[in-house]
Amino acid sequence: QVQLVESGGNLVQSGGSLRLSCATSGFTFSSYAMYWIRQPAGKGFEWVSYISSGGGSVQYADSVKGRFTISRDNAKNMLALQMNTLKSEDTAVYYCCKPVVTFRRYNFANAPPPRADFDSCGLGTQVTVSS
Repeated sequence: QVQLVESGGNLVQSGGSLRLSCATSGFTFSSYAMYWIRQPAGKGFEWVSYISSGGGSVQYADSVKGRFTISRDNAKNMLALQMNTLKSEDTAVYYCCKPVVTFRRYNFANAPPPRADFDSCGLGTQVTVSS
C-alpha cells in the first residue's frame, strides 16, 4: 500500500532553517508529481510547493517563495523541502502528499490544488518557529 513518512520537523528560532524529508513506498514515485502542504493549528490546509515527476518544474506558494526549496530523489523515492529564513507564520504540521493522478495542470497562483486532489498524505511532521 502507499506509504509516505515525513521527518525533520522541529522547534527552531525565527530566521533558522530546517530540512524536511519524506520517504515513500507502494507506488511508482517517479511517475507522480509530488506536493508539500501544511496545516497550522486550528486552520485549513495550505498548499506549499509542487515538483514535477522528473524534478524539472517546481512551484511555490507566495508565502514561501524565495525561502523554501523542494527537491526529489527518484532513485531513492524521497521528497525533500529545504526551509530557510523561517518565520513564526510557518508554524504548522507539514505533509507530503501524492496526487490522485500523475499530473494535473493547475493555475498555482490563483487556483492551487484542492485537498481532494491528493489521495495519500503522510502523518505529517510538526514545524514550530519561535519568534
